[in-house]
Amino acid sequence: MKSQNEDKAPAELSDYLMAVAADRDKQAFAKLFAWFAPKIKRIAAQKLNNDAAGFDITQETMTRVWRKAHLFSPEKGAATTWVYTVMRNVIFDAMRKNKTQQAESLSDDIWPIEDQISEEIPFQDHLMSRQLSELVKKLPPNQQEALTAVYFKQLTHEELAKQLNIPVGTVKSRIRLAVTKLKQQLGADND
Repeated sequence: MKSQNEDKAPAELSDYLMAVAADRDKQAFAKLFAWFAPKIKRIAAQKLNNDAAGFDITQETMTRVWRKAHLFSPEKGAATTWVYTVMRNVIFDAMRKNKTQQAESLSDDIWPIEDQISEEIPFQDHLMSRQLSELVKKLPPNQQEALTAVYFKQLTHEELAKQLNIPVGTVKSRIRLAVTKLKQQLGADND
């Protein structure tokens, strides 16, 4: 059962959003934050099974609400619907990012550590290693360089980024793309 304040809230929230959009009204934003933050935190923490993620989602959602308030149109829907749509998109982004990070950490498992490879012990599957070596050579030069530096020369992402004078995110993207291409090639050739 809704209280009287909850019944009034949607109309007031629309007014607050419009004030933020038109005048960057900080008091109106504070009222929006006070009303939405606990709800967003609770929903996000439930969806992501993590209280800390709930705080992060709340902050990111409300930051986007501040930046994108001009996109809100009361004729198209309620303020609650608009803000919860922003929240949903933030949660999806976080889930995609988390999935990418999990895939990145899993990709470490497909590469042998250099200490495990010695000149005296031949590869048990020399055909596979030759195939992998050939596939690595077919990668674009920047992906090949990143993959070789991180997996075979044991450089950290940060060290390679500094050496190449590029952002760490670019290094990670190059490695992720290279590993994805290798997995696709190995999968296609081994089906």
